[in-house]
Amino acid sequence: MTRLPVCAVVGVGPGLGAAYARRFHQSGYAVALLARGDRFTAELAAEFGESARAYQCDVASEAAVNSTFSKIHADLGAVDVLVYNAGSGVWGTIETVGADAFEQSWRINTLGLFLASRAVIPAMKSRARGAVVVTGATASRRGAPFTAAFAPAKAAQRSLAEAMAKQLWPLGIHVSLIIIDGVVDLPGTRARMPDKPGSFFVAPDDVAATALWLVQQPASAWSFEVEARPFAEKW
Repeated sequence: MTRLPVCAVVGVGPGLGAAYARRFHQSGYAVALLARGDRFTAELAAEFGESARAYQCDVASEAAVNSTFSKIHADLGAVDVLVYNAGSGVWGTIETVGADAFEQSWRINTLGLFLASRAVIPAMKSRARGAVVVTGATASRRGAPFTAAFAPAKAAQRSLAEAMAKQLWPLGIHVSLIIIDGVVDLPGTRARMPDKPGSFFVAPDDVAATALWLVQQPASAWSFEVEARPFAEKW
């Protein structure tokens, strides 16, 4: 029996994470769904059928990440595509954000990417192919007063992704970053912004289409960083 390619989506919730998982599942991938809790991911995996598995994982723990990816390898096979969507949106200024929250933001956004990537790179290198797609943010390029924890973490994440890309592209592993510039369309964000039209929001399904496009790019014209923003967004 031919093995399905495997996509591991780290950070699966009802927004971007679920959209990534659904897009790759529809495109013929076996999908590993990773999140700190397992209720939502278990329901999503059941929806997808036998080619999906849910895994509870704390991405800030090296032991948890290594154990989880060993299980994925045993259950589904070596990971062909890693989509890193785990993120910590801790908001506040230098005076209001606590040290623990600052460190946790870095651990989830940056250390988690570091650990998850280390777990999948060896198998990708052995096959001379693979892809890592990271959900980034415009906060990685500039710090606003209320992003004293989030912006440094996303900036470090972007730098790590760039360092990985420069090392791994020549080995056949396409590392890329999707910069989200806008508000992701979720029930919660709609409720907080009831006056905003649909065109104001970033549609998760459309970002997922961008991720799949990156994975399918021909190697002679790979992209590292692409931006995803609504057409009406000011920039």
